[in-house]
Amino acid sequence: MNETVKSENGIGTAAGKANQLWGDFVPVIAFVLVYNIFRRVDLMDGLINKDTAIFWATGVLLALMLGFLARQLVMREPVSQMMLFSSAIVGGFGLIGILLQEKAFIYVKPTIQQLFMAGIIFIPLLFGRNVWKSLFSKVFDLPDFAWRTLAIRWGFFFIAMAIWNEYLWRTFAPGFDAPLVMAGIPVAPAGTYEFLGLTFGAKDAEDVWANWKLGNMVIVLIFGAANTPYTLKHLREPKTETAAA
Repeated sequence: MNETVKSENGIGTAAGKANQLWGDFVPVIAFVLVYNIFRRVDLMDGLINKDTAIFWATGVLLALMLGFLARQLVMREPVSQMMLFSSAIVGGFGLIGILLQEKAFIYVKPTIQQLFMAGIIFIPLLFGRNVWKSLFSKVFDLPDFAWRTLAIRWGFFFIAMAIWNEYLWRTFAPGFDAPLVMAGIPVAPAGTYEFLGLTFGAKDAEDVWANWKLGNMVIVLIFGAANTPYTLKHLREPKTETAAA
């Protein structure tokens, strides 16, 4: 009986993680679709066109993301603090970008989000707390050393994705008319500039950065799949309770 209940709880938790996965991917897919459609039209006296497509696409992404989050809260499904903070970053930077009509906030948003995810993994590890284990321990039963290894792997993965986003938007987004400064921190010079032997701000190919959001989804799936053998190797069988003789 107890094993049946545990099994059902495990299935329910796994289903919740699957729903959360869809909650991450569906808004991104919608973003790419809306962006590519709106950048090819000129409607509402220029309100929808190539230059404003990214703002409309970001608005749709935010609406769907908040919709999934609201659904989880209404259905009383568990929502992790990582997801709440990550959603706040995405929503905050996206909304600022839309209201100010400043694309830079939208370009930088994934970088801040990925660095936050890395920070929320590494900082607690310094104090002996494994956030990754807290998130997935109800789905997998692994020894502590395996949880630590997976947490470190994903932490560095998020840092790599932040660097990748910086490379993408700086390479393919057009250069800015004035130096970009956020919270007093210089982010990018005006126009075209050189860094580490690479040229940034020289292309007018914002669509490459936008469409690479789908590529990033594939990268996440591949990295997750690459860690599956390690997880299965250290996966422990559910403990069986034996009745006292």
